[in-house]
Amino acid sequence: MSTHVPALSAGESGSVAGIVLVDLALLLLTALLFVTLAKRVRQPAVMGEIVAGIALGPSLLGLLPGDLPELLFPPEARPYLQVLAQLGLVLFMFGIGYQLSLSHVKGVGRHIALVSLSSVALPFAMGAALALLLFPWLDQSQLRTDGVLGPALFLGAAMSITAFPVLARIIIERGLQKHRVGTVALLSAAIQDVIAWSVLAVVATMVTAGGAWSFGRTIVGALLFVLAMIYVARPALAWLLAPERRWAGNSMIVHVTLCSGLLASAWVTDQIGLHAVFGAFLFGTVVPRRHIDVTAPEVPERIDQTSLLLLPVFFTVTGLSVDLSTLGGQGFVMVLAVVAVACAGKFLGAAGAARLTGASGRESMVLGILLNARGLTELIVLNVGLSLGALDTRLFTAMVVMAVVTTLMTGPLLSRFHRDAEPGSPVVRRPAEQIGKGAVQ
Repeated sequence: MSTHVPALSAGESGSVAGIVLVDLALLLLTALLFVTLAKRVRQPAVMGEIVAGIALGPSLLGLLPGDLPELLFPPEARPYLQVLAQLGLVLFMFGIGYQLSLSHVKGVGRHIALVSLSSVALPFAMGAALALLLFPWLDQSQLRTDGVLGPALFLGAAMSITAFPVLARIIIERGLQKHRVGTVALLSAAIQDVIAWSVLAVVATMVTAGGAWSFGRTIVGALLFVLAMIYVARPALAWLLAPERRWAGNSMIVHVTLCSGLLASAWVTDQIGLHAVFGAFLFGTVVPRRHIDVTAPEVPERIDQTSLLLLPVFFTVTGLSVDLSTLGGQGFVMVLAVVAVACAGKFLGAAGAARLTGASGRESMVLGILLNARGLTELIVLNVGLSLGALDTRLFTAMVVMAVVTTLMTGPLLSRFHRDAEPGSPVVRRPAEQIGKGAVQ
């Protein structure tokens, strides 16, 4: 994820700092405006932030005279915005890992297990096959991988993602946790999170490895890091943050410990050759939640709020790389193909497996609709792919459009096929609220 920040003189650094501050004010206000509009049309808040980021880029703002994206976000300011975006991203991924409970994976029924595996395997296979077809259209100069293997594996992994935070928010907002389909969707998405991020880590390792030795070194480094997290970091954190310690309840110590740990973990995976998000995510999974819930439950919420403040920067940086006006004929075909394959893979994988295990036709359809939502998680994956050179900018743009479309369509389709799935339905807060806690996006 390395971001080069150019060396500047004192005068230049002051000027750039002013530009960055103004940019932050602009994108936060724009995000607030679009979030308000998103809520009025019954869409998750994150969709407003995603669309706001795209609107500030060349796809919308760039259509106005004066090259406004270049004027408002000049090249010398963008590396600093990228650093802030990466900070927001690793903080957010820590929260995802922190809220992810592997206990949901244990003892699940055949129904949930089959739905989870099928809705990962089928989209992965279809996405990899689509990459083979689209590979001749990709800009080879933008790829840092040899041959079609890297794009195929990465597109497959990207297609298999379900946005667990967005899904949890949709289910809670619409009261679907009262229904079996909502519970199945949440548990399936939790299992998919474990599978998808594990697969993505392997794919990222294969893409970044320059040869057999480099690949082996990255794999060994990743395995050693995972073992260190499980057998060193987790017991150390459990001891340090235990309620019986004399400093227990000191939120500053807990806050510094968690932030330092997640940032250091992100740096380690970046140095290994993986993306920094993997380190932050894994650190979140080994933090002793029960200890923190007793001594300093407000600290994870503060980290979460900080990440939510910085995520609009991430969406804007993403939007600056998305230019719908340059797609052309081939790009338009790419968009149609990507959206069609993404929807078909997730819907058929989830709904088909649910139907085979005894679910009703309507329940199977609703499950397919829910697991097709991608949102923020997809954008994180796509930015990893773009930074690793597994995607070119045109395929990246097509995939961003797919992420937006598949999430926007979730609400209207739910209202059409599930009568109780209306915003404002009575909400029972347990247990789904716990599963989606912190996933306000």
